[in-house]
Amino acid sequence: VCSSNLGAAASALARSGLSAPDLGAVIVSTCTGYLCPGLSGHVVERLGLRADVLAFDLVGQGCAAALPNLQLAHALLTANACAHVLSICVEVSSAAIYLDNDPGVLISACLFGDGAGAAILSQQPAAAGRHIKWVDSTSLIDPSQRQALMFEQRDGMLRNILTRAVPGLAAAYARQVLDTVLGRAGLSTADVRAWILHAGGRDVLLALEREFGLASDDFRYSAAMLREYGNLSSAFVYFVLEAALADAAPGGWWWLSSFGAGFSCHGALLRVS
Repeated sequence: VCSSNLGAAASALARSGLSAPDLGAVIVSTCTGYLCPGLSGHVVERLGLRADVLAFDLVGQGCAAALPNLQLAHALLTANACAHVLSICVEVSSAAIYLDNDPGVLISACLFGDGAGAAILSQQPAAAGRHIKWVDSTSLIDPSQRQALMFEQRDGMLRNILTRAVPGLAAAYARQVLDTVLGRAGLSTADVRAWILHAGGRDVLLALEREFGLASDDFRYSAAMLREYGNLSSAFVYFVLEAALADAAPGGWWWLSSFGAGFSCHGALLRVS
């Protein structure tokens, strides 16, 4: 967990043009590893961050965790608590492999992968490169559906509970979150130029296509990352965002969304130029 975490963080820092002392906060999310003291302390130590850096460790949010992580980063920047925030999501899903004959457990073993993603959010955009502005976001959590997707402890390991209800729940909640934010902005799905979505799995992507009334090509970045890496849980949307940027996806309105344990769903409207 630590090595993946640090590799993603070091890469984000190098590409930002900033130095370690410039970072005023670090936020680390994971659901597949737990340390006390948390992972943020290892990032502070290995990257040489300031001793007074604001450090947050977020756990238990599953595949949805990237958006709450980024929402906290945005809140810190808006409150002028700091000028630059390092956001990290890291998952070692292989540590949670528990095998039995349950279909959800078997699908999880085939579907999930290990990975880490990181990004640096700043109050002011960098002079060079594409600019991604966080415009608005919202969240939804339905505890009554908690048991549709969750970890349980079994023989000292994490056993994933993955039910047939997940694709339908993910699609319905994702649409509700999307409609809320687009409605506040006076936009429609036709205005969105790039879709940066957590994939979940094949059936989840198909459910999202049906619910959103979009073609499979609209979710091509999510589908490509799912084929290449599997479901990386909270880290997945960082890979999808990177794929869209690498492909020079057209600027304008982009939609970033994740969903997972809780059952929770989150979405953010981005303006890319």
